[in-house]
Amino acid sequence: MNFDKLFRHWSVFLAGLVALFLASSAQAELKFNMTKSVTRLGREIYDLHMLVFWISVIIAVVVFTIMAISIFYHRKSRGAIAANFHESTTVEIIWTVIPLVILIGIAIPATSTLLDLEDAETNADINLQVTGIQWKWKYTYVDEGVSFISSLAQSSRDVIRDPVGNVNYLLEVDKPVVLPINKKIRFLFNSDDVIHSWWVPDLAVKQDAIPGFINDSWAIIEEPGTYRGQCAELCGKDHGFMPIVVEAVTQPEYEKWLAGKKAEAEAAAAQAELEFSMEDLMARGEMVYQANCAACHGATGAGIPGAFPAMTGSAIVNGDIAEHTNMVVNGVAGTSMQAFKSQLNDIDLAAVITYERNSLGNSVGDMIQPSAIKNAR
Repeated sequence: MNFDKLFRHWSVFLAGLVALFLASSAQAELKFNMTKSVTRLGREIYDLHMLVFWISVIIAVVVFTIMAISIFYHRKSRGAIAANFHESTTVEIIWTVIPLVILIGIAIPATSTLLDLEDAETNADINLQVTGIQWKWKYTYVDEGVSFISSLAQSSRDVIRDPVGNVNYLLEVDKPVVLPINKKIRFLFNSDDVIHSWWVPDLAVKQDAIPGFINDSWAIIEEPGTYRGQCAELCGKDHGFMPIVVEAVTQPEYEKWLAGKKAEAEAAAAQAELEFSMEDLMARGEMVYQANCAACHGATGAGIPGAFPAMTGSAIVNGDIAEHTNMVVNGVAGTSMQAFKSQLNDIDLAAVITYERNSLGNSVGDMIQPSAIKNAR
């Protein structure tokens, strides 16, 4: 075998690959790298990542080049004879000191970044509690008394089986998180059931939401925009349907949105004392059911045999309305049936219970008012 010719061919091939890599990186951002964040901390993490990456590349090039040259020029066919020596103190010192210097050089910026990552509590402007729930997110603005559930948007549900042309496939929600730019946001993560993980690459925030435990993280968003993410922990059958949408806005826009949310909550509390017609409850109940119940019980109420019971023909749904209400409001311990009293308001609870009893193949004919739900809490 002509090793000289083979070596030249490989050199040309590798040079071509390098040239192609550099040309493509110059034309467009490489999609397989980390996301460049819109936060200072995120950019700090990105820079640390690139520092370690290029140090690793340089080490790999040096080591493998030395190996290749050694193998090529000291092969048996060239008459090479192995040297016979026992040890070299100088070499041992060199290959100990150089890695030590490299590790120290990496440790200094890495330690600084890690300390910044843990500094979530200092001078926080907004405390946002993020609660993972199968399969949606609950957001509570701790200092403002505003709370809501964010679920996969119906527009995303409608294209699950036909995603072609949908730019934000499975990444749309019915209620996005709205946050102001240039303010320190402290995120507090927990879960009502299993382990979830809140991940928004553009914000450089990825933190587990664990039942009975609170993790925290923080971000200062510097650019207005819409930033999307997903649950990054396998949390059950609808794990892929837990998107996150963060809308970063200016402070005046945020204050306007916050005032609207507070007014919305006050209006809902006032409406809970009103009497609703069957038609109104059924219309609202269908939307609530599809957003909160269909994941387990199915869009048509057929359920999933062996996993989740059917709504159609259910003894609970077609039985005493007080028992049905208690199950929806307080859940069932030891099962997948969650307590929806902390997730839905009185109107939504009344609407979905009424809908379940008079749709999905059921026709009990009765209804329940929000005032009755308030008394059942």
